[in-house]
Amino acid sequence: MGFFSEFGSFVKRGNVVDLAVGVIIGAAFGKIVSSLVADVIMPPIGYVVGGVKFSDLHATIGGGDQPVTVNYGNFLQTVFDFLIIAFCVFLIVKLINSVYRKEAAKPAEPPAQEKLLTEIRDLLKAQSRT
Repeated sequence: MGFFSEFGSFVKRGNVVDLAVGVIIGAAFGKIVSSLVADVIMPPIGYVVGGVKFSDLHATIGGGDQPVTVNYGNFLQTVFDFLIIAFCVFLIVKLINSVYRKEAAKPAEPPAQEKLLTEIRDLLKAQSRT
């Protein structure tokens, strides 16, 4: 089997496509949450703590012509992004698990053939008694 045909069969498997779709949707979801944190959540928090804009927070190290800045405000914003994304993923996984548990808890209904055979058996039993 050639390299490219092996690669083709690998890509054609459903789980690879599902993974690719998940990564793309996850990246888009991350952008939405980042915007939510930066544009909706952080401004009111900054206002409450005294008009602080978190992305502007930094510490300057050294002096002279080229001081170095440590942008810990951006780091804090990224930490908030991560926590919110992790919480959302947790809720989604919890929802999916509860749906699967409900499906697993339902007793499997016997196939139509088995129901029919049971009815025939019961009719034959009833005939033999009479």
